Amino acid sequence: MRIGIIGAAGGVGRRLARKLTDHGDEVTGFFRRIEQEEVVVASGAKPVHYDLVADGPEVLASALRGHDAVVFAAGAHGTGADQTSLIDGKGVESAIVAADSAMVPRMILISAMPESGRGREISESFEHYLTVKKEADQTLASSGLDWVIVRPGRLTDDEGNGRVRSGLAVPYGQIQRDDVAAFILEILHEPRLTRHIVEVVDGPSTVHEAVDTLVGLYGTPHL
Repeated sequence: MRIGIIGAAGGVGRRLARKLTDHGDEVTGFFRRIEQEEVVVASGAKPVHYDLVADGPEVLASALRGHDAVVFAAGAHGTGADQTSLIDGKGVESAIVAADSAMVPRMILISAMPESGRGREISESFEHYLTVKKEADQTLASSGLDWVIVRPGRLTDDEGNGRVRSGLAVPYGQIQRDDVAAFILEILHEPRLTRHIVEVVDGPSTVHEAVDTLVGLYGTPHL
């Protein structure tokens, strides 16, 4: 497959790019800051500089033509409410417009579980983050694309163990970024899983088993 990753220098994005290239897929890694190019190159992806804030969707559409799917893995990462609105919110809208214009049929969006603030005092900026994430989910869900929204639990940089729990709703918990990347790789190669919001945390099943179970429960026949 030919996959575009928006936010390819991020914690999940760069791990996903490496797993996809190791799998034999062709990856285009979109990054915002010039200094991130080396990270994208090291992951095996073809680096493409694209600024979600400054560049319009037509620029992204031009670079996405010929791709089979796009993964939105970008985020403001605590740089302020304005940036959250522009990247996690407006950025998703631009990616949807670009994918539609470029005739890229499938989009995977990395979102957040509603319980992400559990166990700590919620700041105004984090409340805004959760609101923007939910609005982006709604925007993609109402689009005409073949989409899957992935809501991981609390992300860690620990080494992945390849085992998860996933479903339409699962108990809140943590998950390694490496395992989120592995989970998304499986979803990208499973066309029967479409137009669902799925949650994923650490768990007892292998990533392949977890996705296979999702397909068995909620998948549609692949025509």
